[in-house]
Amino acid sequence: MSDVTLRLILGDQLNASHSWYRHVDDNVVYLIAELHQEQTYVKHHIQKITAFFAAMKNFAQALSDAGHRVHHLTLDDTQAFEDLPDLLRHWCEQESVSVLEYQRPDEYRLLSQLRSLAVDSVSINEVDTEHFMLPFDEIDDYFDAGSGSRMETFYRKMRIRFGVLMDGDDPVGGEWNYDTQNRNKLKPDDLAAIPEPLVFENDVNDIFERLNAHKIQHFGEIGDRLRWPTTRHQSRKLLDFFCARCLPNFGTFQDAMTAKSDHAWSLYHARISFSLNTKMLSPQQVIDRVLTEFSARPDAISIAQVEGFIRQILGWREFVRGIYWINMPDYAQSNTLQANRELPDYFWTGKTKMRCLQQSLGQSLEFAYAHHIQRLMVIGNFCLLAGIDPDQVDAWYLGVYIDAIEWVEMPNTRGMCQYADGGLLASKPYSASGAYINRMSDYCSGCHYTVKEKVGDKACPLNSLYWHFMHRHRDEFGRNPRIGMVYRNLDKMDEALREKTLQHAEQLLANLGAL
Repeated sequence: MSDVTLRLILGDQLNASHSWYRHVDDNVVYLIAELHQEQTYVKHHIQKITAFFAAMKNFAQALSDAGHRVHHLTLDDTQAFEDLPDLLRHWCEQESVSVLEYQRPDEYRLLSQLRSLAVDSVSINEVDTEHFMLPFDEIDDYFDAGSGSRMETFYRKMRIRFGVLMDGDDPVGGEWNYDTQNRNKLKPDDLAAIPEPLVFENDVNDIFERLNAHKIQHFGEIGDRLRWPTTRHQSRKLLDFFCARCLPNFGTFQDAMTAKSDHAWSLYHARISFSLNTKMLSPQQVIDRVLTEFSARPDAISIAQVEGFIRQILGWREFVRGIYWINMPDYAQSNTLQANRELPDYFWTGKTKMRCLQQSLGQSLEFAYAHHIQRLMVIGNFCLLAGIDPDQVDAWYLGVYIDAIEWVEMPNTRGMCQYADGGLLASKPYSASGAYINRMSDYCSGCHYTVKEKVGDKACPLNSLYWHFMHRHRDEFGRNPRIGMVYRNLDKMDEALREKTLQHAEQLLANLGAL
């Protein structure tokens, strides 16, 4: 056999619709491998590792069943190799390869690793993943390195470009954004209607045993079966379930949080982000499916639900990817607010007296998942107010969530949550006191702390931490028109109360681990 082409498939490149697979060629060999290097750059949740490995195994089997030549390598097979380049050099020699091809990685570190790879007598080609709506080569047409970008502007351009929810030159329904209709709190009467989530029972015991045999560090819970989709078929079933059961109320309750339902972790969310980020589903496929459901059930599904969801796919997901690539690698070191405190131990246990954090952290550790408001306005808000080192925040988010891949995690964490990028992604810090948590959840009702108090042993820590954050960063935000009223309120506060509030926050910051 001559002129052999070796094609690398990474764990987040499980796109069965890629043009690579249109034709079976015996001179093309596919390589998909469990890599030790991918398990050690941060410590990952056990569900995240097993989900990736199971999805990779299933994808390799599907390619093989379709007639392709595939090598699926486990940790047993790759343990002798120093890193991915070392493994590829070996397999180029093993298969007498003349051409090595890879799909462009979505993480900067992997792209750098592959672009610097050289193999004697082997031609190396990079191709597109054929997944995202905005072509990689056009990112710099929409974003400028080191300059602030705004999602709403980008989102409208994408709507127009792809003709999504458009009526000629105008948005369907007459409005671009229905976010003001999508901020409802779940009331007691709403709880019984929350649908039981669709979950799967994937057996990953062999993977779990292999991880332990190779002493791969991990954390979190998994149970007897993995609940997350690990095939394209399961991913489509989850998307269908969302459209049938959750989409009619998605927007209405997309920001809501509750501790008073057995389905509090899932609510009306799609939970397809793992399938999207591994490319078992495509964004176009998701958008088309949602629009089809909207067209078929106009009396049951309002434009606010559909627009709110599509904004996450066509707008936010593509937007954070652009922010990531236009600003890397400097983005990974950004720390505008000079945050440097240690991440408290309860991020790994969920054991804290702050009920909002306890619920959000506990859910994250149990399910490897939390929805966007829990990530941003509970966990992220606490880290922002407390001034936690963004490197540690990045590592925790990247490790704990099943859908976390650096291109999507880092802008959401370092940019949206921590304002560490100085406003490249957001025009203001997403900071809030306990009042926001109380408005959007029932967490405060059973908390050790009292949400309406600013000082004292029972005062909600978020209250004094919020004012301390604003006080210590006045030079940074004092002239920001979006939060000017905050400083006017701070200045109007009774002087004695203001001093007590700031002093109380100092005590909390000195003892974060005790909250």
